[in-house]
Amino acid sequence: MESSPPYARIVAELRRRIETGELAPGDRVPSTREITRGFGVAMATATKALGVLRQEGLVRAVPGSGTVVETRPGATQPRTVVPPAASEPSLEPARPRVRPAPDAALTPERIVAVAVAIADAEGLDGLSMRRVAAELGAATMALYRHVVDKDDLVLRMLDAALGEWRAPADAPDGWRPRLEIAGRTLWTLFRRHPWLAPAMSMTRPQAVAGGLALSEWTLAALDSSGADHVTLMTVYLTLVNYVRGTAVNLEPEAEAEAATGLNPDQWMDTQEAAVRSIVGDGRFPTFVRVLSTPYDFDLDTLFEFGLQRLLDGFAVVIPQGPRPAA
Repeated sequence: MESSPPYARIVAELRRRIETGELAPGDRVPSTREITRGFGVAMATATKALGVLRQEGLVRAVPGSGTVVETRPGATQPRTVVPPAASEPSLEPARPRVRPAPDAALTPERIVAVAVAIADAEGLDGLSMRRVAAELGAATMALYRHVVDKDDLVLRMLDAALGEWRAPADAPDGWRPRLEIAGRTLWTLFRRHPWLAPAMSMTRPQAVAGGLALSEWTLAALDSSGADHVTLMTVYLTLVNYVRGTAVNLEPEAEAEAATGLNPDQWMDTQEAAVRSIVGDGRFPTFVRVLSTPYDFDLDTLFEFGLQRLLDGFAVVIPQGPRPAA
């Protein structure tokens, strides 16, 4: 028997608590952070579980307080609390509602740090000024004394995330090993913050100081090769565009896994019958022949393969010797 997806088990447990009266109308339900700790799941899974409960009309979001049990017509007093089954992970008890934090306790750095944490777990779609304020226990309007609006907040988040990069202490010589480091470092940042790649723009790049350290280090590695400045900039932008273009798959995949409870391999298994119905008439013999050999799709492997082929191509246009002395 196939096990239910993680979010469904969380929904079942919280629904049980609501139906038995353990969580009464108006009570605060565990937050996404409490669910992640109690069940050992990703933040996106916790968010999916609370979303299902909202769709069922069992809970609702209250600005500044979090998610609470919905008050339903004819609701009765809480019944006897039924303890969770021993086989189910327990959740932390609901904490008392916090009062809005005084404005003096808020700083742009705190606001940005909380916003990054929310976006890391739930994507930019899960980010709002109201949501950030609720996590901080502050009034939403208090945030506007520190950030202009959501666009300004996202810009600051980009600055903070890209600013996590640090130049290696003992970088190797030569443009190719340095560009390998630059590409892999940027990939690591995108993996850590799946929202980062979609938030960045290649055609209208945002002016953030946090990203300039990596840009400077990469451009300096290319500059020492002797390449002309147009080639140098084109190579740099091509590298960034490749890494970003691969990384834009990270956030949708995380959302899809949270929504379905299926990892990529499990999802592909569900598509086997549909694919066979398409290729069964013999119109795609090469596709069938190639796919007869099992293929283990892995985004990290695909990224590394593409990075090496990209660097192979750069070698055609980048001079092999250092820039001659002036």
